[in-house]
Amino acid sequence: MAQLQVTGTRFSWTTLLALSQFTYLLLGATVFQLLEKEAESQNRNHFQMEKLYFLANYTCLDGQALEKFVQVILDARESGVNPSGNSTNPSNWDFGSSFFFAGTVVTTIGYGNLSPTTYPGQVFCVFYALCGIPLNLAFLNQLSKCLSVHLGRLEHRMMSMVPHKQCMEVLAVALFLLMGSMLFLIFPPVIFSYVEGWSYGEGFYYAFITLSTIGFGDYVVGNGQDKQNVSVYRCLAAVWIIFALAWLALLLNIGARIMEHFLCLKQPPITVRDERKSSVKKQEEGLSTPENQPQEREKREKKKCFFKIRMV
Repeated sequence: MAQLQVTGTRFSWTTLLALSQFTYLLLGATVFQLLEKEAESQNRNHFQMEKLYFLANYTCLDGQALEKFVQVILDARESGVNPSGNSTNPSNWDFGSSFFFAGTVVTTIGYGNLSPTTYPGQVFCVFYALCGIPLNLAFLNQLSKCLSVHLGRLEHRMMSMVPHKQCMEVLAVALFLLMGSMLFLIFPPVIFSYVEGWSYGEGFYYAFITLSTIGFGDYVVGNGQDKQNVSVYRCLAAVWIIFALAWLALLLNIGARIMEHFLCLKQPPITVRDERKSSVKKQEEGLSTPENQPQEREKREKKKCFFKIRMV
């Protein structure tokens, strides 16, 4: 594994990228929280005042008043305020929620249920994504390489026990697929079902839509406001997303190689082309050896004379 040495201390690229990734997420969470939490608090207070005003003044509801209040509810929903709650609800821009939002930005999931509403927050989000997306891709690539190394070690150990290379390779990939599926796809929906009140099918649907970075936003963890420790819960969900994406990237890479193998999509080796090019080049060089150079000069002179005669 490649290592970087700084002031006598060695760091692996995986460790360095991991520290950079999570430091960047912490930075984004802090800035998003500072930029958006105050605006959310103002929007929430404004909605609560409108709600109290409506209940106090409209004892007999008419159509115009209803339409106006519905518009207030829609505006509150778009600004990230839960219309069914009150001012004591947990903030959507506390540190845990901001950390989760930063993770959805750099992974390009983008649920759409939460977004910056202030102009400074929107500007910061643009530049944060420009720097964070390449960093996230580099981190996921390095993490998938580490998983690939562990997969190779697993194959080597299994081949040392049973010397059948192809069978052990298939068995190792199947075991890797099973362990990853249990850890990232099968077990997490059980937690989502317990915490969110979803069915297992809905939890599995959310896990797949999230890890495939489709991110419809119809199901989002920690979206309800009546959950305890929602900040810690969202932070753990962000960590799950990052490591699961690395596993999924390696899995898709293995699947692509298998499809190339069975569909014969691989191009011919480059060495064959290089040999052909080198042989053709040698033939051309053989035609223009020093022994043949006088003959080539005579041919060129004859061509020049021929053209001069034709011109006359």
